[in-house]
Amino acid sequence: MSLTDPQLAGIRATATRHAVYGLVVLSGLSFAAAIVGAQGATRAGAPNVQLARAVAEVEQLDALRSTLARTFAAGGVSATDSTFDQVCKPVKMQAMSVAKANGWSIAQLAERYRNPENALDAEAARVFGAMQRDPEMMGQWVHATRDGSTGVRYFRRITVESSCLACHGARAERPAFVQQRYPADKAYGFSAGDLRGVYSVFLPDSIRRK
Repeated sequence: MSLTDPQLAGIRATATRHAVYGLVVLSGLSFAAAIVGAQGATRAGAPNVQLARAVAEVEQLDALRSTLARTFAAGGVSATDSTFDQVCKPVKMQAMSVAKANGWSIAQLAERYRNPENALDAEAARVFGAMQRDPEMMGQWVHATRDGSTGVRYFRRITVESSCLACHGARAERPAFVQQRYPADKAYGFSAGDLRGVYSVFLPDSIRRK
């Protein structure tokens, strides 16, 4: 199933609506209070406004990922390298665009990664472990230093959906292009509802304070 630019624009619009709805729902959950409310209110210099923007952008990214995957799954389209490029590539491109516009660093990281470049670093691994222990934990922010720059790092869980299983289900059922393109692949054997990985957004202090 190939998507035209107008179709992709429509999917992005739908994803944005879902993200906005999700933020309204999430605002009533403990993680949202901890991220942009209680935690920010009790720590000097906590990045309420900037972090709230990062939360909103990540929700839109996740909604785009989910909407694209469900669109292809509903159409009964086989998982090929072309499908992969039309589901995953737009999310990556959007993340790059958001990062460039805001001066952030954005990545999708996982313990069981497909590309070694997406492996968890020590800080992300600690948050990932906490999310494994607490399925209700949707996100967390920490003060961090990256490449010599201080700032804030926001993590948001990525949950496996049924539409993800065509590429992330049973090892033997992975598409041929995945097996060929990623010989060291670890991103399989998941079930719907599993913790797949995390979005990581680093907000440098130099950007936040402008």
